[in-house]
Amino acid sequence: MRFEDRLDRIVARADELQAMLSGTLSGDAFTKASREFAELGPLVERVGALRAAEKELRDAEALMADPDMRELAEAERDRLLAELPGLRHEIRLALLPKDEADARSAILEIRPAAGGDEAGLFAAELFAAYRKFAELHGYSFELMDYDESELGGLRGAIATINGRGVFAKLKYESGVHRVQRVPATESQGRIHTSTVTVAVLPEAEEVDVSVNESDLRIDVYRASGAGGQHVNKTESAVRITHLPTGIVVAMQEERSQHKNRAKAMKILRARLYEGQRAQAASERAADRKSQVGTGDRSERIRTYNFPQGRVSDHRINLTLYKIDRVMQGEFDEFVDALAADEQATLLAQEE
Repeated sequence: MRFEDRLDRIVARADELQAMLSGTLSGDAFTKASREFAELGPLVERVGALRAAEKELRDAEALMADPDMRELAEAERDRLLAELPGLRHEIRLALLPKDEADARSAILEIRPAAGGDEAGLFAAELFAAYRKFAELHGYSFELMDYDESELGGLRGAIATINGRGVFAKLKYESGVHRVQRVPATESQGRIHTSTVTVAVLPEAEEVDVSVNESDLRIDVYRASGAGGQHVNKTESAVRITHLPTGIVVAMQEERSQHKNRAKAMKILRARLYEGQRAQAASERAADRKSQVGTGDRSERIRTYNFPQGRVSDHRINLTLYKIDRVMQGEFDEFVDALAADEQATLLAQEE
């Protein structure tokens, strides 16, 4: 469909919704129409600005035939010719397919991969960096599970980062993060390479994923590790196995079996929802010749080189020489660059 025809349909739909909202709609129908009208509002405003600028351009070009107005009209024409590509680009970005999960909160999972104790230590530092990122953006950071190792590193940690648009910000973080540095446990000053896996899942509601109780095997057991004397006296830990997929979620952070089960179910729903999204994305991409990095946890996406003070994202070949600030949660430059790269890829596919 031609670009102009798409804009005509959007404006027509907004007019139709406005008429419907002024009529007899009520209940769920009114709510649904109101939501769609609100979502179209900013785009309709951009279309209005574009068409107003296009009319001004036509008027300026017409005035150029008048010798007395030619100089002024040429200046106005040049201004509008410079402005119009930006307006069209904004609209094309707004027309790109939306990820329905972008507005959601996110569940963050971090686990050491290769590298032994050093991987666990870096996992703990990276987890702390995401906590600081959340604080910088005004998001709330809810700890779900934190399994600390003997040296103060991590065996694994899970958190929910709550706020509008969190998943849109953090979804590019999924993958393998590699660290190169001299570990605190290294006596001969040799640089080691270790890896940590990060998974960022959109938070899922019960309506997003149907989970049948008959598909679950739920085991309860005594918690282990830090947490107080209750760990050896009560069966508060919960392990849930989703039989159709084989997904296993274990939770022991809380003293209450009920709370641990609720947290485990929250994580299970998120993993099942992300599995559905990944399958749908794979089907959509089946006929594409190229696609944006999948964010799969098997991909090495970023390297943190401490001796050189640099952080490199391998998907977009972006290197920042400010590792200390990145580890303090300041990695918006990566987030913004990755989002822009994805937008450019999608725009190219639309053309």
